[in-house]
Amino acid sequence: MSTDAATSRTPPEHPVTSPLTIDDMTVAYDRKPVLWNVDYDAPVGKLVAIVGPNGAGKSTLIRAVLDLVPRVSGVVQFFGQPYRQQRNRVAYVPQRGSVDWDFPVSALDVVAMGLYRQIGWCRPVTKKFKELAMQALDRLGMAAFARRQISQLSGGQQQRVFLARALVQEADLYLMDEPFTGVDAATERAIVDLLRELQTQGKTALVVHHDLQTVTEYFDDVLLLNLHLIAAGPTEDVFTVENLRKTYGGKLALLDQVGQRIAVPETR
Repeated sequence: MSTDAATSRTPPEHPVTSPLTIDDMTVAYDRKPVLWNVDYDAPVGKLVAIVGPNGAGKSTLIRAVLDLVPRVSGVVQFFGQPYRQQRNRVAYVPQRGSVDWDFPVSALDVVAMGLYRQIGWCRPVTKKFKELAMQALDRLGMAAFARRQISQLSGGQQQRVFLARALVQEADLYLMDEPFTGVDAATERAIVDLLRELQTQGKTALVVHHDLQTVTEYFDDVLLLNLHLIAAGPTEDVFTVENLRKTYGGKLALLDQVGQRIAVPETR
């Protein structure tokens, strides 16, 4: 069977309605596997935390499904189709550390990049699209910084700009790689509010997340990862001390604190 044929069919055990289907995916760097045999179906309209220790393959998972790093094996589909056929339905927010913040563009320019599929490559950004970009910046409290060079913004402000860029794409699935890292409390709350707003619109978000103490407060589902999939499903079922010990090897000092929060979950 050709590669195109293999990637255009959904394996029978996976639902075609899933925003993201991963079937038996393995990823390796320099012949060293960093993800083994991952099988996963993202639930529709849920906020999903991707959780695991450093080096567990969380960012690699996001990058591999988006074809940003090669896969050794496996089939990945978005809404029952290969990524190249569903790009317009998927938005990606990368890690801040992976971005060249010295590139000479304004906050408005960065947000407008999310509209290029509508604008067309190498075509000018018209007033209509500038207004859409401004509206997205305004929703994240960044309209006043629209003309500011991106390198002149704080870490939290930079993250809000990238969220605005994802927002203007009007995607159905949002993949976010550590959006809460290095941001202030106000930005963290803005991100959570945005995620919940997107959810009310029927959108799905998969978010690489490090703060175990806020998982039950922020997310409906959790995917526990450490080179392979440990467990995935509703937070109240999967985010348990037992599963966390399997994920972190029982070496996590915060497990007792997290266990207390699991026992007395906060009201969302």
